[in-house]
Amino acid sequence: MMTANTNRFDEAAVGAGPGRLLSAEPMTARLLPGVKLPARAWRISYTSTLGSGEPTTVTGTVLVPREPWRGPGARPLIGYAVGTQGLADTVAAASWQLRFGLEYESLFIISALRRGWALAITDYPGLGNPGTHPYVMGRSLGPSVLDSIRAARRLPAAGLDPDGPLGIYGYSEGGCAAGWALQLQPGYAPELELSGGVVGSAPADLLDMVEFLDGTPYAFLLFYGVLGLDAAYPELDVLQYLRPHGRAIAALFRRTHAIPAAVLGIGVGALIPTRVSAYCSRMPFEVPEVRRRMLENKLGGIAPTAPVLVAGGTAEQIIPFPQAVGLADDWKALGADVTMLTMPRREHITGALSFAGPAMRFLADRFAESRALVLQKGA
Repeated sequence: MMTANTNRFDEAAVGAGPGRLLSAEPMTARLLPGVKLPARAWRISYTSTLGSGEPTTVTGTVLVPREPWRGPGARPLIGYAVGTQGLADTVAAASWQLRFGLEYESLFIISALRRGWALAITDYPGLGNPGTHPYVMGRSLGPSVLDSIRAARRLPAAGLDPDGPLGIYGYSEGGCAAGWALQLQPGYAPELELSGGVVGSAPADLLDMVEFLDGTPYAFLLFYGVLGLDAAYPELDVLQYLRPHGRAIAALFRRTHAIPAAVLGIGVGALIPTRVSAYCSRMPFEVPEVRRRMLENKLGGIAPTAPVLVAGGTAEQIIPFPQAVGLADDWKALGADVTMLTMPRREHITGALSFAGPAMRFLADRFAESRALVLQKGA
């Protein structure tokens, strides 16, 4: 039930611990400026857990198609993990961008809505709420995806079946978050029985990402990475290893959305050094304590219990294709049910477009299989 403030919920009604729904505000979600998504929408806040184990508050969006669910069984719910949005507190939050029709993943979001699926879209820690976003720190991102599902199910107005089918979707940073959600689910959220998950072009190995990006036009993402490490593990004080001009650049990127950051990073990178070492008194990624935390956030060491589609583009310029292959192989070696999708000649952006269709079909097939199992058990 709601408290005196009609947007806030009491603990008895929505549960305790991670995934507790704190507030829900009806909103209009837009595909483009002036074009509404075909869904009822709420901006929510809920409890979650950081990689350090500390509790935190996260915001996000719940979308439920306006059309009644006509498929067999209950309406599926997707924990949707968006790709790199940036680090700016407000404008890089997916909930803010959906309100104004500026979210670049809306094309994929509307595809899921047209299938009749509901979505829980986390903003991630530090976006849309206080603090700095722990960029690509999967141990902090995975719980926020799982807890968005818990919170969405606890939103009475959404009318979601507490036992309905669940899936996970993510590409790029979203692939990192989705992969960690799939890995952590059995221990962190065992009551969330996932039908399947899709992980596209995930930065699975952060140390390898440093070698791949350093000295390229996309090296600005390593400044995002430094800031993500600082947010997730402030005790490391990674900013101490930046020279004054490095700190100034990091402070600038701390206030950016991903798209202008890319324009700025690539444009400025044509004029100044793109080697991170030029901005450091010591490379933070070479400090043993920092490397240990980066290794702790390497995907592939825990087997998901749900079937997973892993994908990567062979012409990737941001997430090296071998990382997708390696992730799939690592999970397979642990006994996970993994399907590898190779996207020939696809780089990062065209890869996102090529990934969406097969990913949606994979989830639809897994939902169908889950319904068949339920019918068999009931027979």
